Amino acid sequence: MGDTLERETHRLISSDKVEGTAVYNPRKEKLGSIANVMIDKKSGQCEYAVMEFGGLFGIGSDHYPIPWDMLTYDTDVGGYVVDIAKDRLTGAPRYARDQVPEYTDSYGRSIYGYYGLAYPML
Repeated sequence: MGDTLERETHRLISSDKVEGTAVYNPRKEKLGSIANVMIDKKSGQCEYAVMEFGGLFGIGSDHYPIPWDMLTYDTDVGGYVVDIAKDRLTGAPRYARDQVPEYTDSYGRSIYGYYGLAYPML
């Protein structure tokens, strides 16, 4: 599909490069990686990063949708940083990798509400 320069610019990144990118907490401890992203069909805005946690903290490898605005790209670690405490992840909305839920407004409100954020009105 071409080299890295064709798929990434200073400001933009190809979705295939986002998938698999490591996710860290603010202390630079790896939490997991991005399994995929969920993009609003009409606005084109990325709404969620779905993170896969591979057995950390006894969680297993379920998928955790995290509001995209909670992530910050950190060039020093070459990945995304999210400020979520470990104990907060144990009760976070999640699903088994083979049981993708319907991303309805109701489901979205539950995710955003869990993290104390207002659900976006697109």
